This record gives sequence, C-alpha cells and structure tokens, in this order.
Amino acid sequence: MRKPNILLITSDQQHWNTLGAINPELQTPNLDRLAAEGTMFTRAYCPNPTCTPTRASIITGMYPSQHGAWTLGTKLLEDRHTVGEDFQEAGYRTALIGKAHFQPTRSTDEYSSLESMGILQDLDYWRTFHGPFYGFDHVELARNHTNEYLVGQHYALWMEEKGCANWRDYFLAPTGTMKPALHKWDIPEQYHYNTWIAERSNALLEQYKENDEPFFLWSSFFDPHPDYLVPEPWDTMYDPDKLTIPAIVPGEHDRNPPHFGMTQQAKPDFSEWKETGFGIHGYRSHLLPEGERKQLVATYYAMVSLMDKYIGSILDKLEQLGLADNTIVVFTTDHGHFYGQHGLQYKGGFHYEDLIKLPFIVRYPGQVPAGARSGAIQSLVDLAPTFLSLCGIRVPYAMTGVDQSKVWLGEEAAARDHAICEFRHEPTTIHQKTYVNERYKLTVYYNRTYGELFDLQEDPHELRNLWDEPEASTLKTELLLRYAWAELGKEPMPMPRITGS
Repeated sequence: MRKPNILLITSDQQHWNTLGAINPELQTPNLDRLAAEGTMFTRAYCPNPTCTPTRASIITGMYPSQHGAWTLGTKLLEDRHTVGEDFQEAGYRTALIGKAHFQPTRSTDEYSSLESMGILQDLDYWRTFHGPFYGFDHVELARNHTNEYLVGQHYALWMEEKGCANWRDYFLAPTGTMKPALHKWDIPEQYHYNTWIAERSNALLEQYKENDEPFFLWSSFFDPHPDYLVPEPWDTMYDPDKLTIPAIVPGEHDRNPPHFGMTQQAKPDFSEWKETGFGIHGYRSHLLPEGERKQLVATYYAMVSLMDKYIGSILDKLEQLGLADNTIVVFTTDHGHFYGQHGLQYKGGFHYEDLIKLPFIVRYPGQVPAGARSGAIQSLVDLAPTFLSLCGIRVPYAMTGVDQSKVWLGEEAAARDHAICEFRHEPTTIHQKTYVNERYKLTVYYNRTYGELFDLQEDPHELRNLWDEPEASTLKTELLLRYAWAELGKEPMPMPRITGS
C-alpha cells in the first residue's frame, strides 16, 4: 500500500471561530469545503500562545519547556530532532514554504540565527540557500506580517522574478523605516505573500507528482496576524457596522488576577511585572477607540478570507494532480487571537479559549470521517507523532505528543484527557501554565497565589473565575493535583535499563 502524503497548512494567530463553517459572518468557502470533506476538531489547543515555541513544538513533538525554544527571541537549536528527519529517512521529500520562525531576528554571542536581520535581507545568500533546515530538504522562507520591514529572503526574490522591481515601496518608507499604513495595503494582490505561498507550494506538488515522490509539505501562511492590512478589493469586503464586535462584559475581571483589569486602564503601570513597554505580552492598555475596534475586526476577517482563497488554490492543485485521495491534509494555526473578547487585543498572558484554542481540520478521503465534528482534545504537540503513525513510520521515543491517529480515523473517541499550555517570557516575571480538561480550565502563575479556574461547561465564555470561590476549593485542589500529575507525565522518559546491558 502506498504511503500517504502529508500537507500541513497553517495560518498565524487565527481565532478558533473565524471559519465560515462556524461563524456565518465570515466567508471561507475553501476551508468550509475542507471541513465538509473531513473532521473538524473543536477542542484543539496550542502548547504556547506565541509563534516560536509552538512552531518548534509542531516539528519536534515536544513541549516548549522540553525542546528549549520556550519563548519569542529564543532559538530552536539545530541539534533538536525533528519530524522531517523521520520522513526523510522513510524516503519522503520534505519542504516548508512561508513562515518558519524557529530562530530570532537577532544573533547573539552564544547563538547565531539564520533568521536574523542582517541575513534576512541578504538576497544573494537566499538565492542559493534552500536547505537543509530543521529536517526540511527544501525551504522557501519569509518573515513578514503584512508590511513589516523585515521583508527579504525567498519572498523578495520571488517578487523580483515576477517583475516587481519596486517591491520595497510596499514595505519601506523613504526613510528606510516601516511604511505606515492602516487597514488598506497598497501592494497588488499578485505580489502578496499569500500568492507566493500558494504558487510555490503548487510548484512543489507538481514536482512531487512528476517524480512520484511521497511528501511532507508545510504551507505556512502569515495572516491574519496583525498588523491589520489587506490589499484591494479585500479591504472593503466586510462592513464593520454589520459585524458582531466582541467586547468586555462589565465586572468580568473583578475576580481575575490584577493584570487583567489593568489592561482596561488608559495608562496602566506594569513595572511590578518588569514589563519593558514593548507590549508583546499584552501587559499594556488594550483600550481602543470604538471605530477602530470595529474596523480592525472587518480587516481581520478580510485577511482570513483572502488567505482562504489561496488555500483553495493549493487544495485545487491536489485535486488536479490526482493526489488528494492519498494526502492527509491538516489545517490549523499556531495560536489564537483577541479582537475585543474580554476587552483584550492581540495576544499576551491571558489564557482564555480565544487565545489558546485553535481551528483544526483533518481530511483524508475514505479514512477520516467526512462532515464530522469531534470534541476530542487535540494539541499541536500531537501533530508530529500522529503524522508518523499514519504513515507507518516509527515514532521517536523522545516525542511527548500523543498519537491521535485512531481518533482522527474515527476508531477511538479520545486519545488524551487534557491539554497543557505554557507561557513564559524573560526578563519579565510572566510565567504561567494552563491545564484544561473536558470541562475545567486551571491556570497557575509561578510564585503567585492568584490564578484562574473556569467551568467551561457552565461558563463557556469564561466570565466567572472560581479560583477564590469557597464552593470551588475542593475542585481547585483536585485540579491542582491533576495538573501536577500531567506535568510529571509529559516529561520525556529515559529508555529502560536492561539487566546486563
């Protein structure tokens, strides 16, 4: 029997309900089609709500605290074992098109970074470099979110090949800094990175088909990660006044740890948390003018719809090449997003479902049930071992993710009873972990007595924190024990010692 191919399609920072199949206010016909032809998992979680840690977990099958790239600005060391190496050993071609983000944008005396600023924009370097890179024998990379000035690598080379000699004008102001823009991006759609990712992914699919090669291909999109920008005509696709705009519920942060309520102040003082002011952790004011709040939702939705168009192009190419029936397609994102829920914006140290729960669809014609929805808990840590298992490849002992293959195939109801999400960043004091099971969610903070406890069954919008409620004290104790056991259970276990060896 021919081994199946793997096509992993990811977005970046996408809220779990921004799919037309769930939310009728959005138009995502291609992802809706994928959901109709496969199974949508409604309880999928990230192992960390930031890019580098989670993306490293996807390819290592390990938690950030295990593989070492535990926060933004850290590096996944090249000696870490990745799933691509296992696929290569089994005769697969492996490739990554789009966003990697396994390394920081600056090198240090201790660690060099291939994705650091100086190298990112050295186009002569990228003309000849296509791998190997973390188990991928072929990569075509970029590091952009909309018009970020980091632009370079293979995406810039592609724009030049397409005749867009003035591509810098869409990213850089005459001063050499990032070009200011709000909601509408002046880049033509034909030069947008979505177009590039789809075109280059499709070219590889054609190559694999021609050479009759099994493949593991990761098409890694950048949207809808802010900044909120989209080219014409997508910038007018959604009318902000006709959308449901999430908002804070008065009093909902009264029982929460102090940093929650402080986000609703115009000038909060987070110095106690050693926050630098950069705001990437969300420890800042989240207040925005009403008109801007509404418009950013419209732009965010438009970014999702534009991305959906190019995901459809890849899915169409699979069909045209006759590869769809033997290809396992997974669509998900690296972590979620706030666009007004609980009064919050973007991301940070707030482990609501909005941030740590993910859209997650699996299609494998004739194998994975079509048109199904499952509440079986998934984690992105599980992707690597599950891919290998479905392809008949031995799962490395050090991978601590769970093999979900029988769940995906509809043969078992669940493979795990909880998920864990980690979040830590230095030099700040922000360090928290969340344990979530079928009904409850518990979040603990290092060296702090406060925390969060939500009953997701009775309080699905997470409006009442039970942490300090007397009637929940027994439940909290039980969940703290379960969390401690879960932490012990996710440690990589040493190989057993055999007598006489």
